[in-house]
Amino acid sequence: MRKPLTKKQRQEVETLLARPDSEIDFSDIPETVGTLYKPLKRAISLRVDADVLAWLRSNPGYQTRINRLLREAMTRRAR
Repeated sequence: MRKPLTKKQRQEVETLLARPDSEIDFSDIPETVGTLYKPLKRAISLRVDADVLAWLRSNPGYQTRINRLLREAMTRRAR
């Protein structure tokens, strides 16, 4: 169950809803095929330093975090 929005949050939502769709910047959103974007995943074996792995595993969702970090590096490299 979600907590109710604060007054400030409600004001922010109302401000965003009042903006026309033409002001939305879609440039950083990947193109989709169909209704959802779901990249193909592949299982791999990767050797990393133990301290790096410990840092990555320090919070839940470490595989997602690894993927995000690699994607950010890939995107920076492509520019």
